[in-house]
Amino acid sequence: MQKFNSSGDHSNTLPRDAELQLRLADSGGAGDGRENGAGKHFLTQPEEDSSFCTKSKMLVGLDVICLCVASIPFFACELKAVTPYRRGFFCGDSSITYPYVDIEAIPDSLLIAGGIVITGLTIALGECYRVRFRGVHSRAFIRNRYVSCLYKELGSFLFGCCVGQSLTNMAKLSVGRLRPNFLAVCDITYASINCTHGSYVPEVQCRQPKAKMVEEARKSFFSGHASFAMYTMLYLAFYLQARLSWRGARLLRPLIQFLLVMIAIYTGLTRISDYRHHPTDVLTGFIQGGLTAYWVAFYISSMFKPCTRPDLSPTSMSLESPLSSQQTVC
Repeated sequence: MQKFNSSGDHSNTLPRDAELQLRLADSGGAGDGRENGAGKHFLTQPEEDSSFCTKSKMLVGLDVICLCVASIPFFACELKAVTPYRRGFFCGDSSITYPYVDIEAIPDSLLIAGGIVITGLTIALGECYRVRFRGVHSRAFIRNRYVSCLYKELGSFLFGCCVGQSLTNMAKLSVGRLRPNFLAVCDITYASINCTHGSYVPEVQCRQPKAKMVEEARKSFFSGHASFAMYTMLYLAFYLQARLSWRGARLLRPLIQFLLVMIAIYTGLTRISDYRHHPTDVLTGFIQGGLTAYWVAFYISSMFKPCTRPDLSPTSMSLESPLSSQQTVC
């Protein structure tokens, strides 16, 4: 009986081994005469990696092209390629009779340097911390995880800067609203042009020898300082909301966010006290900068998009917070 059972078991295992070998042959290993399953799949792996890298590089080039196209209106205004619309005014309008203040509270250089340096440096430090201590991995073709994460976050931030300033300059050129200090810059008065009170003056000859100052006096709507400051500071507040996950100080993150927004609001208010913009110009700049920051942070950047973990199932991944997980893949 024992011999019969053992021979029977041996005969049952033979078809299974043969079936397993047939399956291996069908998968491409034994059919091509290669051992250990070294079939077509493993030979085509480098080719697939090469095509993936080529496609990724093309996508990076596409991102650069999109960034350049989005910044065309901004450079068109800064390089004086397009002149602003020459809008007239009503005689006796007191909103354009303010004096010209030569020294600005926040000049353009301080605004750009402060907004980009503060936000960019914070994002760079935050992403380096995530890669070093949070175990964040990237599926990009760039093997350096620091470069990959910085490219994603800083690229999104710079794209929003180009879009926001292009919208601002487009409005300045197409509307041509006169600044509050237009008459002082133009070096005229209502009495000097002999206009009737309440009448519309479509064109006026300025006595200001510097044509650049006159053109700048026609770019009041809307405030570029207010829009840029609100975009950079609010975007940084969104970034801290997504990345600053330390639970030790519950009021630290809201305090920093409040200070950032307060800096943006103060920047806009100085444009009113410097007689560079009307209150409605500053308010519109705040709205435009805030909407741009929200759009870029939630729909372009990956800061609020959940990251996956290779060791988790799809159900558990949906329940995990991207800030509390280790070995995430973004």
